[in-house]
Amino acid sequence: MKAICLLVVLGLLVCCAAARAADLKPGDPAPEFALPGSDGKTHKLSDYKGQQAVVLAWFPKAFTGG
Repeated sequence: MKAICLLVVLGLLVCCAAARAADLKPGDPAPEFALPGSDGKTHKLSDYKGQQAVVLAWFPKAFTGG
């Protein structure tokens, strides 16, 4: 579960970094970056190279009335 949450955060941050990496083209490799995790460790994109990625994203209030 922690790995999935970490991948979600990494995926969202990669998307947010798109403005900074405007010169990237479709098919280019993602630039290296490192982010602090909720476990206190720093996680780098290269730490997950060669592993299968699963990105889950949701908004908690998406299907609620309030």
